[in-house]
Amino acid sequence: MLSVPLGNLLAVSDGLFDVPGDTADAGHSIDAVVRRDTGAPLAVRMRPAGLDEVVGQGHLLGPGSPLRRLIEGSGAASVLLYGPPGTGKTTLAALISQATGRRFEALSALSAGVKEVRAVIDLARRRLTAGEQTVLFIDEVHRFSKTQQDALLAAVENRIVLLVGATTENPSFSVVSPLLSRSLVLQLHSLTDADIRAVLTRAAADPRGLADEYTITPEATEHIVRVAGGDARRALTALEASAESSLDGTVDLELVEASVDKAAVRYDRGGDQHYDVISAFIKSIRGSDVDAALHYLARMLSAGEDPRFIARRLMIHASEDVGMADPTALQVASSAAQVVAMVGLPEGRLALAQATIHLATAPKSGAVVAAIGAAMADVAAGKAGAVPPHLRDGHYAGAAKLGNAKGYRYPHDNPDGVLAQQYPPDELVGVDYYAPTDHGHEREVGPRVEKLRRIIRG
Repeated sequence: MLSVPLGNLLAVSDGLFDVPGDTADAGHSIDAVVRRDTGAPLAVRMRPAGLDEVVGQGHLLGPGSPLRRLIEGSGAASVLLYGPPGTGKTTLAALISQATGRRFEALSALSAGVKEVRAVIDLARRRLTAGEQTVLFIDEVHRFSKTQQDALLAAVENRIVLLVGATTENPSFSVVSPLLSRSLVLQLHSLTDADIRAVLTRAAADPRGLADEYTITPEATEHIVRVAGGDARRALTALEASAESSLDGTVDLELVEASVDKAAVRYDRGGDQHYDVISAFIKSIRGSDVDAALHYLARMLSAGEDPRFIARRLMIHASEDVGMADPTALQVASSAAQVVAMVGLPEGRLALAQATIHLATAPKSGAVVAAIGAAMADVAAGKAGAVPPHLRDGHYAGAAKLGNAKGYRYPHDNPDGVLAQQYPPDELVGVDYYAPTDHGHEREVGPRVEKLRRIIRG
């Protein structure tokens, strides 16, 4: 049977619950532990030992809030903590673990299976008969399979365990609906620059951290803030790496730049950032903000997004939001997709950038979307009458006897290439689907469409 006491958690929580011994005192001071474990990373040593040390997330920690009640030991609702890395999910789980009268068990979705889940639930059920409540912390809960998540349902609903799940992905996409409906979903926000500065200042002075043994220049601090991207763990890791490289006890900008060469990119190809950034990319193109569009393109490329995915969205956008206002937009987007397929990255980014610039600066029209949408709506409504006899296929034996193709007028027999003739089913005669705008090329197309309709409809 698997029991994962507070003191025996594996590195899946990157040292968060590293407390010696086989059992844990619910009120055990994390501060006391990390003071003894000086070999722990700075980010672990500086984890808040109480609510007063938590930086950010004020929207979740107000007086009487569900999360505060849970941390203070009086809450009874299971929660899913959802937010970017380094925003305090595991820190809050650690504080919940200290709630009076609760036993704490932890599983990692990376290593636990249904068997381990059921074993912890059985243990929690036995404890409950003795009056002890169990908090079950699951790190990266979005990685649990549907079967594993289903195994939790009854225990969560009957409060055999108080579930605390941590995830970097939107639970709406990654957690099964029954479990979602039984839990509070609390979204953590990226830390602000001011929050990160506060974290760094505390780490520099605190005995658990650098204990005022280093002089950190303001320029160095600001660079760490900039590259951290709202991630406290990344900020503390950068500070520690820079301090370890210092030969004279000074951490300056040059030392930090040498230690940290790339800023964090808030992007997850499998999560909501994937959808949020591509949405912002397309909306920036639609809004003709070429600079914002290029920013989001760079963000996706830097984070390792599949360039073929970006190319596909550009091709869709070329018809969806540019359309006939610039008929060359689809050609440019299709060409960029071909370049990406044949050349790949990094050179393919140039074609994607060119297509992005072309589409963002092109005149816009939603007439193509509106036209096909209106036509599809009529078909869905049952307006799909018989094809007029003169338009039917007349090439097979017996077609003439059925009257197929009889009376069809060949447009090329007319000097203008267009003539009066009925093309739609009877009930759709005179219906207009395409409504050209006066943007770009459609300014020229509009009058031509009206002229053609007058001729064709007699």
